[in-house]
Amino acid sequence: MKGKRYSEEQIVRILKEVEIGKPVAEVCREHGVSEQSVYRWRTKFGGMDVSDVQRLKQLEDENSRLKRLVANQALDIELLKEINSKKW
Repeated sequence: MKGKRYSEEQIVRILKEVEIGKPVAEVCREHGVSEQSVYRWRTKFGGMDVSDVQRLKQLEDENSRLKRLVANQALDIELLKEINSKKW
């Protein structure tokens, strides 16, 4: 699978060009992306500033870290329950 070509900040700048009135086809041609990519980006990043996107990235990272933490704790709890249920 191909890696990301544009950072979130670059995507927001591309979307700003579309918002100020440039035709989508022209913006796509200038930046070498498909129109579908621009519309997909618009659903995710539409109306955001660069600072908003950076904050979104921080929150996504924190969320994934917390999910891993909860999963590890659930495994530990399950292991302790299994150990305590055995008769010695």
